[in-house]
Amino acid sequence: MSSVSSEKTYTIAFYNLENLFDIYDDDLTNDNDFLPDSAKRWTHKRYENKLRKLGFAISNIGKEETGKHPSIIGLAEVENNLVLDNLLTSKHLAELTYDYVHFDSPDERGIDVALLYDTTVFEVEVSEVFPVHIYNLDGTIDYTRDILKVTGYLNLERVHVLVNHWPSRHEGETETEPKRLKAAEKVGEIINTIKLEDPQAKILVMGDFNDDPSSESVKYMANYNDLYNPMNQLLTTETGTTVHDFQWNLFDQILFSTNFFETQSEKLSFEKAALFDEEFLKQFRGHYKGTPFRTYVGKKYKGGYSDHFPVYILLQQN
Repeated sequence: MSSVSSEKTYTIAFYNLENLFDIYDDDLTNDNDFLPDSAKRWTHKRYENKLRKLGFAISNIGKEETGKHPSIIGLAEVENNLVLDNLLTSKHLAELTYDYVHFDSPDERGIDVALLYDTTVFEVEVSEVFPVHIYNLDGTIDYTRDILKVTGYLNLERVHVLVNHWPSRHEGETETEPKRLKAAEKVGEIINTIKLEDPQAKILVMGDFNDDPSSESVKYMANYNDLYNPMNQLLTTETGTTVHDFQWNLFDQILFSTNFFETQSEKLSFEKAALFDEEFLKQFRGHYKGTPFRTYVGKKYKGGYSDHFPVYILLQQN
């Protein structure tokens, strides 16, 4: 255990779950890769194994410091309410007091963001989603994940949480950068609306941004919205949250309004930020040793957790 007082310390986490699909065909989304008769052979047994492993990982984020499971966890790459229901009734989460906020988004692959929260310490006041309007070069709409905003009370203090999963780099980092800048601008619009109502609002912005802390989109979002990014220090040549071509990236980040640095009585303040890259989450041998232990590499089943590590921050109530 660390020297942080655990009684009023809360873990806020973000985790990209790598394609948490159920095993059923949804005619409205492109989920055909994740069916029992697909090339990936996404069977009930494999689905249950992933749920169990993800539940174990989630329940342990920040536990070394606080002695308890996370208070709030933003999620990316969940298919629907069913997978969230199944996750919360899986082995390592079933006894915990979690609920979730989720809306279906227009993403072509049918993957959404969501927010898990411990009902004993966080009370949801209101939640809504904001679409990110981006277009392809030919003028057609590029459907992507909505931004989820959840406002509530973390141990009686009002906070606003924005959960993001920005457009990928699939067609090239430079080619797709304008799409992520558009998402960053949308975050700014949402924050402006929040601050119009409450200039002193406490705001957490988390997500898989598909960009690093030093990328223009993330720097723009931080600089124009008075957000602090504690993840700047966590990306090195040997550490990050996800790997591409043997290069580490830190796409998964949690930023917050700078008023979390104020230490007032009964108010939440920032304590630390960290990667949750425990050994059990890593590939333990071979060429990719030390990288995230994935569920699939292409169509080859590996039986791991995710192709991303979670990140988290600790907030302390003084």
